[in-house]
Amino acid sequence: MSHNIFGHLFRVTTWGESHGPAIGCVVDGCPPGIPLTEQDIQPYLEKRRPGQSRYTTQRQEADQVKILSGVFENADGVQVTTGTPVSLMIENTDQRSKDYGEIKDKYRPGHADYAYIAKYGIRDYRGGGRSSARETAMRVAAGAIARKVVPGMKVRGALVQLGTEQIDRANWDWDEVNRNPFFSPDHASVQSWASYLDGIRKGGSSCGAVIEVVADNVPPGLGAPIYAKLDQEIASALMSINAVKGVEIGAGFASAALTGEENADEMHIGDDEMPAYFSNNAGGILGGISSGQPIVARFAVKPTSSILTPRRTIDSAGNETEIVTKGRHDPCVGIRAVPVGEAMLAIVLADQYLRQRGQCGTMGAP
Repeated sequence: MSHNIFGHLFRVTTWGESHGPAIGCVVDGCPPGIPLTEQDIQPYLEKRRPGQSRYTTQRQEADQVKILSGVFENADGVQVTTGTPVSLMIENTDQRSKDYGEIKDKYRPGHADYAYIAKYGIRDYRGGGRSSARETAMRVAAGAIARKVVPGMKVRGALVQLGTEQIDRANWDWDEVNRNPFFSPDHASVQSWASYLDGIRKGGSSCGAVIEVVADNVPPGLGAPIYAKLDQEIASALMSINAVKGVEIGAGFASAALTGEENADEMHIGDDEMPAYFSNNAGGILGGISSGQPIVARFAVKPTSSILTPRRTIDSAGNETEIVTKGRHDPCVGIRAVPVGEAMLAIVLADQYLRQRGQCGTMGAP
């Protein structure tokens, strides 16, 4: 199986399966001298970790990360990156492979089961194997390192839509995101979302979600006009996350309904005597290059395909049949996709930052 590497100068390779002994990643191209311990990575994994509320899978994984290589104490006794590959590993401790015994010969609608057979001639039916969202834990770990590469950069994410229920953007509060199990920035949405998802869960079904990720303090100049557009690579990164079916940057699809006057982000000189903007419909990216504004992207996650409602399908022998997917699954996989989206945005920006530094040597407009 190829295509397990993401990035150019800051390169992330992930490995492992959902029900294997461990999952891991190798981060290559991280600059030397960056302070890095397991405690720097663990808080981000805690945001993604399963089993923390009734709204996520009840699989119990500690997700304790181990740094296997690429760090050493400097002259001051601080553990820092050495410039060599940083290898990370998380052990799997709570697999229930027997939950999948009844479906090993059936293709789950909405899953990659048949597509895997068509491509490789073999599939790991235990939780989806390599296609499981379990793999994204290592993206989150790698993203924790990526956040340290771009000076001053801050990457945050929030759930802005759960199924048919949207937030009120007038209530947006970043501090609220980490105070509720949905990562919602709107406190008023939490109770209604809880009732909505309880109904979905008790009905044996699932729902989708929309996540918004924002990067602040990104210097202007990242990206390139043609084949390395910053928005292009962000879209690619976010689309690589399991169950993602759509990505938009800035105003996104809503920009099709705007006039030219409404869409253009007018400019002025800010208080710091640097270029500033009256709006951010571009999502911080102009012509494929960062403008110095916040990078804003949203991605849509489809409903979890593993549901208790019987669905029509076929089996490996070509028979038509029905399937019910038992086991422990997220009624809305989009909730735990928030820290994954943050990580992928951070990885793209770290990679583009190093590429810009390598090509031009300086950052930002004069």
